[in-house]
Amino acid sequence: MTPPTTTGAARAITNVDERPVLRERGQREVFCGLTGIVWMHRKIQDAFFLVVGSRTCAHLIQSAAGVMIFAEPRFATAIIGERDLAGLADANEELDREVGKLLARRPDIKLLFLVGSCPSEVIKLDLSRAAERLSRQFMPDVRVLNYSGSGIETTFTQGEDACLASLVPELPRAAGDARSLLVVGALADIVEDQFRQTFADLGIDNVDFLPPRLSTELPSVGPGTRYLLAQPFLTDTSQALENNGATRLSAPFPFGEEGTTAWLRAAADAWDVPERHFNAVTRPGRDRAKKAMERYRERLAGRRIFFFPDSQLEVPLARFLSREMGMELTEVGTPYLHKEHLERELPLLPAGVCVSEGQDVDRQIDRCFAAEPDIVVCGLGLANPFEAAGVTTKWSIELLFTPIHGYEQAADCAELFARPLSRREALAI
Repeated sequence: MTPPTTTGAARAITNVDERPVLRERGQREVFCGLTGIVWMHRKIQDAFFLVVGSRTCAHLIQSAAGVMIFAEPRFATAIIGERDLAGLADANEELDREVGKLLARRPDIKLLFLVGSCPSEVIKLDLSRAAERLSRQFMPDVRVLNYSGSGIETTFTQGEDACLASLVPELPRAAGDARSLLVVGALADIVEDQFRQTFADLGIDNVDFLPPRLSTELPSVGPGTRYLLAQPFLTDTSQALENNGATRLSAPFPFGEEGTTAWLRAAADAWDVPERHFNAVTRPGRDRAKKAMERYRERLAGRRIFFFPDSQLEVPLARFLSREMGMELTEVGTPYLHKEHLERELPLLPAGVCVSEGQDVDRQIDRCFAAEPDIVVCGLGLANPFEAAGVTTKWSIELLFTPIHGYEQAADCAELFARPLSRREALAI
C-alpha cells in the first residue's frame, strides 16, 4: 500500500529503517497527562499525587479512576479558585496549608508529588520551588517532588514519563561498575513478578524496577546499569537515566510472544546467557503464549485495523497484531515517533504500511473512512462519534489500564482487540 500524497500541513520524512513516515501538524485529539495518575498511584504504594489545578482536573481524574467519594485514594486536587487566578490570594501559602493538612491526616504518605496542570501553568505557579520548600519542611519523613501533568502539547502517557523523570535525580548512585538491570515503566505487580522470575531463571539476579512499589526502595543507578524500557513513551526518563550513566538495551517491546522473547533476549545477550539456556528458560512461556493466542488469531486474522495517534503504544502493538495475529494494518498513527526507541520495531512492520506521526485529525478521519477498517484504535474523543457512524472502536487508554506485557498476558492483549469485534457481531444478530 502506498502512503497518501501529502501537501500543506503534512510531509514525508525518512526514519532509521528508510521507511517513509507521514508527518502531520494540525488540529489534534489529545487526552490529559493527569490521566497517568490513575495507574501510577496504584503502583507506588506509599506515594500521593496532589494535582494543583481546577475542578475540571478533579472531575477528570475521579471519572477516569472510577473512585467513590468515600474511598481513600492516593490522589487529590488542590483546586485553584478565582482569588488565586485574580492574584488576590497567595497561592503558595494556600498550597503549603493544604499540604500540611494532607500529611497530618495521612501519615502513610512517604512521597508526595505536586502535579502541575494547565491552570497552574497558566498562572505561572512555580511548583518546583514549592516542592523544594516543602521537602525541606517535611524531610526525612516525606519527600516532595513535582512534575507537569498538563495536557498542553503532550499526550496522556507523558504523565508517566514526567513522573518517572522527576524520580531519577533521587535515585541512589550505584557503587562501582557492577552490572545491574533496570526495567523502566509502570507494570502491574503480577507482570513484574513474572519478569523478575524469568530474569532469575536466566541467571540475571541484580534486577530492579522503576517505579518501585515503595518510594523507600528506589533502585541505584550508575555506569554499570543496563536498562530495558517496558514502555515506548519514556523519552525524558530515558534521557535522565543516561545522564546518570545508565545504558539502554535496544529491543522491541514485550507485547506478544515475539516481542517478549526479543526483549528478554536483549538482557540475556548483555549478560552473555548461552543460547541453549535462554531457549530452555523461555520455551515454556513461548509455547503457552502461542497456544493461548490461537483462538484470537482465528477471529483477528485478515481484519483491517487503523491506529489514530494517542498512547504512543501504536507501533509495537501494530507489530504484534500484524505479525502474530495476522491483521492488516491500514495506518499506524502515533503522536511522537522516537526513532531510537522504536529502531527494533519499525523494521518489523509490513513494507508499505502508512506510518504517521503527529495529527491533523480531519485528514486522518478522511483517510480512516476511505480505508474502511474493521476496527479503529483511538482516544475517547473520537470513539463515540465513530461508533455512532457504525465503526467498531477500541479505546487506546484501556491498553494502559490492562496488563498486556509478557508471555502470560499475550492472549489478554489480543482479546482486547477481538472483544469489540465480537460485541459488534453479537449486536448485529
